[in-house]
Order: sequence, then structure tokens, then C-alpha cells
Amino acid sequence: MAQPEEKGTILYVEDNPDNRMLVRRILLAEDYKLLEANNAFEAINLLATTIPDLILMDINMPDMDGYTLTAKIRSMPGLGRVPILALTANVMRGDKEKTLEAGCDGYIQKPLDIDQLTREIEKFLARRANV
Repeated sequence: MAQPEEKGTILYVEDNPDNRMLVRRILLAEDYKLLEANNAFEAINLLATTIPDLILMDINMPDMDGYTLTAKIRSMPGLGRVPILALTANVMRGDKEKTLEAGCDGYIQKPLDIDQLTREIEKFLARRANV
């Protein structure tokens, strides 16, 4: 039996192990290759050697938040056009706009809706393939 073809490589930057486990299960079930970073510094190290097809970004992380990390990623060679989707519990008025102004391409609220997550990923990967 042939192995399913991977749909793309996704980097998930998230400090909460429970959230990482949930997203890992979803993405692996959907045949994505998953890279994981526990914090911004791990993400920067990974991105020095790998260009993923999409990045899922937690906004509230210790040491360096997702806004700051997104700005850093946008300035790194070869990464300016990689879609970044914020996964965040920040749902107050203005939070979505702040996330998009920071350089994220999309915004998904926590707790995650599995169907919305997979739809958004597919939408941004399809857009990138057509560029």
C-alpha cells in the first residue's frame, strides 16, 4: 500500500504541550509534515535551516511573544512570503487587527475548531501554490 503524499511542511510554534499534542494529531492525520518549536528561539534555530510551507504561531509565549517573532521571521531571508497563521486566545476587540498588523496572514481563535484550522491551512497553502 502506498504511503499518502505529504501536503506540505508546517512549523508550529507553541509553548503549551497540550496544544502542541492536539495540533500534532490533527496535522499528522491530515498528512502534513510537522515541525515543532517550544518557543521563539527554537523556531528561529529551525528556520535557519528549513523553510516551511506555513507557520502556525502562538501569540502568548514567554521570553518572546508571537508578534515579535513574526516580525523577526518576516525579516529573515527566504521567509518573507511564508504564510503565518496566529493561533491565539487573544479574542478581545482589536486583537485580530494587532495580529495582522504584526505580519500574520491569518488569525484562528483558541480553543481551536478543528475544521476551521484545516480549512485555513488549506486555503493559505493553495494561495501560496498559486503565487
